[in-house]
Amino acid sequence: MEFFMAMIPPTVTHQEHKVTVQNGKPIFYDTPELKAAKNLYIDTLYRYAPQKPFRNPVRLITKWIYPRNDDKNCVSWKTTKPDTDNMIKLLKDCMTMTGFWTDDALVVSEITEKFLGSVPGIWIHIDELDENDTTVQ
Repeated sequence: MEFFMAMIPPTVTHQEHKVTVQNGKPIFYDTPELKAAKNLYIDTLYRYAPQKPFRNPVRLITKWIYPRNDDKNCVSWKTTKPDTDNMIKLLKDCMTMTGFWTDDALVVSEITEKFLGSVPGIWIHIDELDENDTTVQ
């Protein structure tokens, strides 16, 4: 399965929860920016969700293209925040909510790359893996 979500990828990440204390207990909540990013992902992902969720191990490959701030018409590595490990968590959680798999623990392999380019968006490729082929190289 493969698709491209044409959008400016959010820079807010799952790490940006806020906390408050009520009755001596910490209460975690999402900022308005995090809620907006989550809604953008969910609204867009529904269009591409499989008819049946993956139930076997999968490899998730994502390529995040953020808009360039110059007139160059090329693609280059994005070496600034957000960090790839932080940005993928929110996307995987939203993919779980929209029915791509029963649990994001099924993602046993992932490749996440980030770029600057003239056509922003997130390219997603999912391979279902043979759960009996666990060759370690």
